[in-house]
Amino acid sequence: MTKETSTTSNSLGDNASSYTKKIERAYIRPSKSLQLLSRQEIDLLMESTKSTYQLFRRCVLAILSSNPHSDDAAALLEVYSDFKIRLVVQSRGIRLDLYNAPANAFVDGMMIRGLRDQVFSALRDIVFFKGLNAFSPPSLSSAQITDQVFSILRHANIVRSSIRPNLAVCWGGHSIARSEYNYTKEVGYHLGLRGINIATGSGPGAMKGPMKGAAVGHTKQQFKEGRYIGVTEPGIIAAESPNMLVNELVILPDIEKRLEAFVRMAHVLVVFPGGVGTAEEVLYILSIKMHAENKDVLLPLYFAADSCNAQYFEELDKFLVACLGEEVRQFYTIHLGEPKALAQKIKQDMYLVKQYRSREADAYSYNWKLHIPEGLQHEFDPTHENMSSLALHKNNDVATLAMQLRSAFSGIVSGNVKPWSVQAVKEKGPFQLKADEEIACELNSLLKSFVEQKRMSLMDSEYKPCFELVSR
Repeated sequence: MTKETSTTSNSLGDNASSYTKKIERAYIRPSKSLQLLSRQEIDLLMESTKSTYQLFRRCVLAILSSNPHSDDAAALLEVYSDFKIRLVVQSRGIRLDLYNAPANAFVDGMMIRGLRDQVFSALRDIVFFKGLNAFSPPSLSSAQITDQVFSILRHANIVRSSIRPNLAVCWGGHSIARSEYNYTKEVGYHLGLRGINIATGSGPGAMKGPMKGAAVGHTKQQFKEGRYIGVTEPGIIAAESPNMLVNELVILPDIEKRLEAFVRMAHVLVVFPGGVGTAEEVLYILSIKMHAENKDVLLPLYFAADSCNAQYFEELDKFLVACLGEEVRQFYTIHLGEPKALAQKIKQDMYLVKQYRSREADAYSYNWKLHIPEGLQHEFDPTHENMSSLALHKNNDVATLAMQLRSAFSGIVSGNVKPWSVQAVKEKGPFQLKADEEIACELNSLLKSFVEQKRMSLMDSEYKPCFELVSR
């Protein structure tokens, strides 16, 4: 039996009341991840829980709340300040006891199965996997980071040796207009009809739409093995809680490893309109595709939008050409409208990727041959000092400049949504970004267009910049 209680909050949106009821006590057992553990593994898990408890608690709370009306992590932690988790060891395995958990995660006293699986995915990736790597070197080499990302994906059963290329990684904003959401869903539907699986950042908006559409397409084709893979990281999970379509969740340690996981597992990349975070992802993949060592690597990249919402990519394309040169356009294709035609192109690309991977003797499930510069693999800490030290000037080669711009956008994202960065900006003022006059002008123009398109607002609140541009 479970008993509901409730509290009140004005900070979780207009429909907050249904998201603030609580279950005093409940317990759950794993059905997928961590179902079978040795005694040594259980001891390791218990020990690791002590050092990772607060991080694990925050991620589980974000999974269980799944409130589409707010992405305010601080408000969530305040309302559920009495939420607790206890790991219990039994002869038949482990159990999690939950206290004062969000009631909307339960139906008739039982936790929704998809949420339960996501909770144990968090336990696996945040607690168990960290325990396994407790004795890893504090500073990993480039090859070691790639191996670590592979190991996390393998533990989560994301990379599988028997599956041929059919995974479309979709990026885009979590707070987008309804028309843009409908377009992502329509693209997903046509991909699903062609047996193509979907991986996204796991959240709402352009991350949910392709999954929802693909699920309908898969059902119509009686495709029983539909995969809706959510790839996230602890620092952003509260703002982008996993949506209910996700049936495979993996949580990488930081944003850089999350991005590496995306590009190594992808067979085709599709970018839908978003905001600064989407621009960061675009710059990340372009930094890789423009690198000399990747000139022969096949990894198709599409920028896709319905014709009525083409402005995002028009502005982004203009910015990329101004900063990185006309040749940058050879690394992506802009596709407007016609979801069916896009899906047909992607299906054809899957065949070409399969041929390429076979010819190069590269794995279908993990692109080992892709060279990722070490500067993209190590976590960028968006402190005021690090942001002001970025080399945003054209003396760099284009791949390096793209990396520096990606870090700038990463810091802006952090200053918008991550509690510690938001607090740092409140205390020390906006980040200072130093750039060549031309780059500063283009960056200012792009970010201004995002504001005008309401792409830099958190829900409906007024946007306040977390940065200032300073010309070199």
